[in-house]
Amino acid sequence: MSLTMTDEVWAFDCEWIPDVRAGRLVYGLPDDCPDEEVMRVMWQEGGATKETPQPFLKTIYSRVVSIAALIRRRCKDGKVKLFLLALPENPDDPSQDERYVLRRFLNDGVASKNPQLIGFNSRNADFRILLQRSFVNGLAEPELLERMNRKPWDNSDADLMDTLAGFGKSYACSLNDAARLSGIPGKLDMTGYDVCGAWYGGKRKEVIEYNCFDALTTYLVWLRLMFFAGKLSQEDHKQEQDRVREFLKEEIRAGKEFLNTYMEAWDDLQRRIG
Repeated sequence: MSLTMTDEVWAFDCEWIPDVRAGRLVYGLPDDCPDEEVMRVMWQEGGATKETPQPFLKTIYSRVVSIAALIRRRCKDGKVKLFLLALPENPDDPSQDERYVLRRFLNDGVASKNPQLIGFNSRNADFRILLQRSFVNGLAEPELLERMNRKPWDNSDADLMDTLAGFGKSYACSLNDAARLSGIPGKLDMTGYDVCGAWYGGKRKEVIEYNCFDALTTYLVWLRLMFFAGKLSQEDHKQEQDRVREFLKEEIRAGKEFLNTYMEAWDDLQRRIG
């Protein structure tokens, strides 16, 4: 992976849950079969055990419920601005379904802005589910397919897992591992395992907030990796981190109080590691 920084950077993360419609179609379950029973069958067929009752399902059997991105944009006047994209904007609006989320991110965002996409396990997970679920939703996303087929030397996108975790079990690490040990907040009030229960349990707003936390963490880990690789000086790295802090304070003042949790965790980790 060749690390670089373009004028439009999106550090993003996707959240998905079992798609009960897919479960009914794939396993021949009736339309009136309760969602809980459909998911039980899906996990059972997916290899559930006593130790792992909710195994990771095939991405094509899953439904994208949220996409978040921390956006770093260099404007025409040379100034750098940050934005936080959180989809869907209103999780209780039935029209803002999976198709809406995919179109907003891929059509209105990626195809329009052509950003540099930064993720963690994005090459094998996030990109793949975006492709598969756009396909089954009947969307046309040629830009996504072209991006996935680019040669490494023609691609500025970065999968942080490729560099930090590699493929060996003994040196694999999660985004949470890399972040917390570096003084960056990792998982806070929720984990990926909790997303399904939270979403179907009516805590959709909390899922989107959790997704925003992961996008912020991905961005901060990427900045640290850019410093590690010599692409940012120590002064530049500090300036970029300070920009994130000021941005979070502005967002909190504007009403996004849930970001206080992230700020407090960041401050506590910085204090503990010195």
